Amino acid sequence: MDWIEGGICAPLGFEAAAAHCGVKTHNTSKRDVMVIRSEVMASAAALFTTNLVQAAPIAVTREHLADGHAQAIVANSGLANACAPCGRAHATTTCEVAADLMGLKPADIIVASTGVIGQELNIGAITAGLPGIVGALERSAEASDAAAHAIMTTDTHPKEVACSIELGGTAVRMGAIAKGSGMIHPNMGTMFCFVTTDAAISPELARAALIEANRVSFGRITVDGDTSTNDTFALMANGMAGNAEISDKGDDYEAFVAALCELCQKVARQMAADGEGAHHLMTCTVSGATDEAAAETLAKSVVGSTLTKAAIYGCDANWGRVLCALGYSGARFDPERVSVSFASAAGTIDVCRDGCGLVFDEALARTILEEPEVRIEVCVGDGEGEATCWGCDITHEYISINGDYRS
Repeated sequence: MDWIEGGICAPLGFEAAAAHCGVKTHNTSKRDVMVIRSEVMASAAALFTTNLVQAAPIAVTREHLADGHAQAIVANSGLANACAPCGRAHATTTCEVAADLMGLKPADIIVASTGVIGQELNIGAITAGLPGIVGALERSAEASDAAAHAIMTTDTHPKEVACSIELGGTAVRMGAIAKGSGMIHPNMGTMFCFVTTDAAISPELARAALIEANRVSFGRITVDGDTSTNDTFALMANGMAGNAEISDKGDDYEAFVAALCELCQKVARQMAADGEGAHHLMTCTVSGATDEAAAETLAKSVVGSTLTKAAIYGCDANWGRVLCALGYSGARFDPERVSVSFASAAGTIDVCRDGCGLVFDEALARTILEEPEVRIEVCVGDGEGEATCWGCDITHEYISINGDYRS
């Protein structure tokens, strides 16, 4: 597997474009609508928020993906079209206008929105801007970057990645763009991730691969414990690489899933590191658990702990916060067998062994915790379960960002 340039436009047959349309009237410059199009019909699948309150575009996209195919994605930032007047009608209109411009059927479109909840979507701005966006569609790294910028809300930078693998001797490419900074919690958060690939894979296995990748990536990140109304993780596979279609769970399927998992984990780390106001990416690996599920539960609890987040923000090696978070996670373990270490590019320091604190160099610990990425390494026994989850510290900036987000 090789990391390559090009984002969502790295795979054959995919093009993108984006523009400022004025979805939020007070923002006069940010790109806020983007389109991704495949030259040919693609196998497609998507996963959505687990929140019972779901935005109108999710309902529309579920219907459009019932046949397992799509050819384009249209997404806007600025307004979420969730709990908003005319929500379904506006999502449907977006698809109808985009489809007409691209010579497709409305059911060929995946539609998504992100931004402020409860305000009516500025559909006039979107429909007015779509002709120019569709007319500018191209296959280039710059087009992928423009699309990545267009879906950002409180993100401080775009998130995109691409890779190349071999399936049955054929070179296949996979690319992704994503957004997500706040309202992020395991089981997805206020995130988009749009994945394109020129691999040939059946719709059924495309969905199975998406589920597997989500479990070990977006299902293992948390910023603030909130799960959004708009989360959308979608995949389009157009088959233009020319590999034999993946229609069973053999070697090619396993290689496809492995690449998708690694791609999505790379994106998930970018999301956690870009958490609203974050200064540190927190990575927690738990080993020695009874099984992988228990290890994941324990690691999620640590990266989701507000007190642990605060300690990491303050570069305070308060390992007691970690043990506390392990203890209320709901997973079973022996507290007298727990060991904890803090690690980063500056080194590693052991702070707890067999459930008891160790004497350690506080100055070295602080130096370790001052690095941009902090690793919390936990062993809870001698089981075979291991999992890694990602989060970020909580800062004063997080309160400021969310205190005036709507205004």
